[in-house]
Amino acid sequence: MRVETTDLCDVLVFRPVPHRDERGFFSRTFDAEVATAHGLDPASYVQDSQSRSTCGTLRGLHGRRGAGEAKLVRCARGAILDVVVDARPASPTFGRHQAFRLDDDELCMLHVPRGFLHGFQVLTEVADICYRIDRPHDPAEDVSVRYDDPDLAIDWPLPVDVLSPRDQAAGSWLDLTAEHVG
Repeated sequence: MRVETTDLCDVLVFRPVPHRDERGFFSRTFDAEVATAHGLDPASYVQDSQSRSTCGTLRGLHGRRGAGEAKLVRCARGAILDVVVDARPASPTFGRHQAFRLDDDELCMLHVPRGFLHGFQVLTEVADICYRIDRPHDPAEDVSVRYDDPDLAIDWPLPVDVLSPRDQAAGSWLDLTAEHVG
């Protein structure tokens, strides 16, 4: 498994090396030794979750107040455009975003550090997304920013066909950043 740095501080891409043959493939999806060697504490991940969505669905942009939440995200079926936004005021990449294609062919896993917003759009008929999260979920800490916020200017590849009521009512990037200074 190779690990790649990205344009955003502390965001990592874990790139497995699947073993393919006439039966299909076998791939390691997580390796505690590799994670530890890159500064992650494998024992800190306390919850695995999975979502399934259809083409055009957009989930996000979501984050957590307080101590935040780190995630390891991978697409087990289909393909998504996964986007992370650095919402850490002290970070040199604060306010910047980066997009990653995650799919069931390359099997990459994205490390989303604490203090980031996270969202994705489904690019295929259906996609299953798996998350490994380092804190139990507390809805009181949830924060959402609109996927189409003009200050972030994220270029989503497809029209947004499905959006949850929570995401429809999400606040702006400006509102979120005002919380940090207000």
